[in-house]
Amino acid sequence: MSISAAQISAWGNGLALRLTKPMAKTAGVAEGSPVRVTVKPGRIVIETETEPTLDQMLAAFDPKKHGGEVMAGGAAGVEAFAHGDT
Repeated sequence: MSISAAQISAWGNGLALRLTKPMAKTAGVAEGSPVRVTVKPGRIVIETETEPTLDQMLAAFDPKKHGGEVMAGGAAGVEAFAHGDT
């Protein structure tokens, strides 16, 4: 983790914080990168908004919450013919 001094500047009707090239590289962001901004009194936190990995999605899966098989019935269509279930 590195700490750098920066300054808030006017940008149109709002304010902006300019990230230097080394800051952006360290954070892994580029122009157009989605970020999440959390604001509290006296504190602004900017975090990269990344796609979850398959491992993260599987770790978050809860069988009780998401149920079991979506199609609990028997084979239908091509599946029935492929397995001789007709």
